[in-house]
Amino acid sequence: MMQPGQIESVNAGLAGPAAENAILLRAKGVRAGYGKKEILHGVDLDVKAGEIVVLAGANGAGKSTFLKVVAGLLKPSAGTIWLDGQDVTRLPAHRRSRLGVGYLLQGGEVFPSLTVQENLGIAIGDGVQSSNAMEPVLSLFPPLRAKLQQRAGLLSGGERQMLALAMVLVTRPRLLLLDEPTAALAPTVAAETLRKVCKYCQEQRMGVVLVEQRLREALYVAHRAVALVLGRLQLQTAEPRHWADSVDLHACLLPGPGVGQEAPHTEAR
Repeated sequence: MMQPGQIESVNAGLAGPAAENAILLRAKGVRAGYGKKEILHGVDLDVKAGEIVVLAGANGAGKSTFLKVVAGLLKPSAGTIWLDGQDVTRLPAHRRSRLGVGYLLQGGEVFPSLTVQENLGIAIGDGVQSSNAMEPVLSLFPPLRAKLQQRAGLLSGGERQMLALAMVLVTRPRLLLLDEPTAALAPTVAAETLRKVCKYCQEQRMGVVLVEQRLREALYVAHRAVALVLGRLQLQTAEPRHWADSVDLHACLLPGPGVGQEAPHTEAR
């Protein structure tokens, strides 16, 4: 029996990524930080197409820092990033985006003076509505469908977060990096939104790296989970639901020496 706030795993209705699937993202020996402060100390991570991987860890462990490195917003001091076999370590963020990397920043970003529909059109790249791209994504966010002509600045905080997430999804990325996608959403809405988005991503064979404040809910929709401890990957599991109440997971989320000492503007997690 599921506990209150928990949601059914998407794996109950969908098969996991095939074992023979090619690696979509490969990060090897990644070191990165801010100024003289190194946050990531040689991180390795593989993600397959259609695979949802939760990146867990205490505040300050380096979760957001890792996403920024993969997205191309932060240059690593060492290590290599491959996307579908191509070395993209030296490519800037906009070129990685063209190769299919989608990134939802923590807190999301929208154009407040534009309507919901205009925001989505800009994200698609044509500046106008494109029903073929919008319709599948709008089905994930019913509140947005009723407010297509409303300015984004007039939406609630939760609706703006949905719009920011929808703007990433309509680009149809191959690799999706999500930094706290359910922030500002009510608990019941967050759980359902996370379930639907992860199911959609798997159906579209997107590789997903998920950082989520509602960790238990995230574990129930993931194929795999890894834990960052002081900038190093210390734990991983192919049975993420078993981590939901485990002692190991609890331990990996406890702050240790040096955690939380990142530069305030980095928002690294």
